[in-house]
This record gives sequence, C-alpha cells and structure tokens, in this order.
Amino acid sequence: MTNTPISNLYEQDFYLWLEETAALLKARKFEKLDVENLVEEIECMGRSEKKSVESNLEVILVHLLKYKYQPEKRSNSWRVTLLEHRRRLKRDFRISPSLKRYFLETFAECYQGARKLASVETEMAITTFPQASPFTPEQVLDEDFLPE
Repeated sequence: MTNTPISNLYEQDFYLWLEETAALLKARKFEKLDVENLVEEIECMGRSEKKSVESNLEVILVHLLKYKYQPEKRSNSWRVTLLEHRRRLKRDFRISPSLKRYFLETFAECYQGARKLASVETEMAITTFPQASPFTPEQVLDEDFLPE
C-alpha cells in the first residue's frame, strides 16, 4: 500500500490504483475505497463487454453477407474469421450468459451496420443486401452454418 490517497492514484497510475483497490477489497477496508472511480470502472467494463458483442456480431454478419452475395470470392480466410468470431461470442456467453440477451436486442441494429460495411467492402449497392437480416441469430452462432 502506498501513502498516496487512492483517489489521486486513479489519475496518476491507473494500474497501481487497480492493485490498491483490489487489496482494499480483499482486506475489507471498504471505507478507504475510491467508490466514485470504482463505480465508473465497473460501468465501463459493462459497456466494453457490450461493445465486444456488437463488434463480433457485425464481423460475422459482414462475412456471412459477403459469403452469400460474393460466392466467387469465398475463401478459407472468411471461414476462419467466421469461426473465430463465433467462438468469441460463445465464450462471452459462457462467461456472461446475460450477454446473450443483449446479442438478441442489438441483432437488427448490428445487421444494419454490417449491411453498410458489406456494401462498402464489396462495392455492391446496399440494396443488394436485404433490409432485414437473411440470417437468424441461431445461424449466426452456428459454427457449421454457411449460406449457399
């Protein structure tokens, strides 16, 4: 433990602040915690988890769209990307099952983002891709699913 007040550590040395906060929690010295910054960091962690779900979902959806609408350009690289990001989501859901609910809530919004990205990447008109996702959430997570 340092002699620096823990609230000052947050701005001066974030990693040390984390170590000190963990030590205070383990020692049950709750009165010495920097509660304001601790709450902020916990909320930030939750936002980070949600961003990870959105990012992985968009990557999967973009690759499924490319796979479906550019069959002549299909590659093992696309299949590896699909597998990798599906596994990331499944791992996230295993560790934090409540994130699956968020996945379902944000599915349509992520599809719209993926649709735009796929249009730019493939140089195909956005109208090439359906307004609503042609893939179900179950298909998106299915490691063996590939649109034909």
